[in-house]
Amino acid sequence: MQNDKHHVVPYRAYVLVLAGLIVLTLLSIAVTEIDLGSLTVAGALVFAMVKTYLVLTYFMHLKYDKPYIVIMVVFVFAVLVVTVVVTFLDYLYR
Repeated sequence: MQNDKHHVVPYRAYVLVLAGLIVLTLLSIAVTEIDLGSLTVAGALVFAMVKTYLVLTYFMHLKYDKPYIVIMVVFVFAVLVVTVVVTFLDYLYR
C-alpha cells in the first residue's frame, strides 16, 4: 500500500467536467422538448452515455485506475447494453 501512486487532479479539470455535465444535461432536456419521433430516446441515451463516461473517468478516477478495474467496468456496461438492446428488440417485435 505504500507504493500506490495517487494522482492529483487540478480543480480546473473538475470545474471543466462539471461545466460539461451541466451543458450536456441542458442539451438532454432540450432534445426531449424537440419532437424527433423515435430518435428522441436515442438522443437522450447518447447524452447520458457521454455524461456517464465523464463521471466514470474523472470523478471516479477510472482514468488512473489499474487496467483490470477498467475491464470490469467495461464488462458491466456491455451487459447493460445487451440488456437494453434485447429489451428494445422485444418491444419492437411485439
